[in-house]
Amino acid sequence: MRMLVLMLLLLVPPAAAQAELATVRPFAVVEDSVVRLSDLFENAGPRGAAVLGPAPAPGARLVVEAQQLAAIARAQGLAWRPTGGMDRVVLERPGRAIPREDVLGALRAALRSQGLEEEAELELQGFTPPLVPERAFVQLAIEAASLDTAGGRFAATLAVAADGMPTQRLRLAGRVVPTVPMLVAVRRLGAGEVVRAQDVRLVRVPASRLRPGAAQAMEGVVGQALRRPANADQPLLLADLAAPVAVERGQTVTMVFEIPGMVLTAQGRAMEAAARGASVPVMNLASRTVVEAQVVAPGRVRVGGLR
Repeated sequence: MRMLVLMLLLLVPPAAAQAELATVRPFAVVEDSVVRLSDLFENAGPRGAAVLGPAPAPGARLVVEAQQLAAIARAQGLAWRPTGGMDRVVLERPGRAIPREDVLGALRAALRSQGLEEEAELELQGFTPPLVPERAFVQLAIEAASLDTAGGRFAATLAVAADGMPTQRLRLAGRVVPTVPMLVAVRRLGAGEVVRAQDVRLVRVPASRLRPGAAQAMEGVVGQALRRPANADQPLLLADLAAPVAVERGQTVTMVFEIPGMVLTAQGRAMEAAARGASVPVMNLASRTVVEAQVVAPGRVRVGGLR
């Protein structure tokens, strides 16, 4: 009989005997709000779903050492013993950061009723975006918001509510930064090129960063010619703009002579380049006389009387 029992034991496959033994997971990702036995041990059996405690905060990790693992195994009736090596489990919970823009949007909405200017920027100081579970639905709320319009300071409390974590509350503080408009090039513009409306865009920058002499209104730029090239996103300076040239130096132009009751025309040559409305010396090609004329259109000048 004893020989039969021994033979039966020898026939049991080693893998079957080891299948009931639990082994630790050196690293585990926890996506739930709680830690379960199966997060720490493989082959935990029916007790694998047992809740052991709260999970780490989103984006944080928790290390369970061998002594703790042994105590948990005993409490849960799990067949596991420390191996004498570095038995430990690192639990990590994924998290995602709340976008700064979302926080600023909620803050702006709360401060608008207290007199925040629509175009002002909010500068958060010492702000670290809170982390929430990766797939959780998140709600943001601004509490106890206050705005000091005279001093340009604000303060508030940000409440972050998300599935799988307790509500977080963070104190927010910072300053209000006034902004002003500024025109920048949309693309590279060459010297002499006439600026069109689609060539520029209006951006807002902190008033302290406005470049001296920068153009701030479309009507002061569109239709003007550039004295020097401008790169994309470069501010346009008023000093670099001029009325476009309507008459080139050496160009043959039509001279219009206006005398009482009569208008005469003649051919001339512009001695200088000039914009519409500007004065330019022109040589009458017939008489070789140089007269002062006013540019009235491309290739056309007006002379007050005969010379």
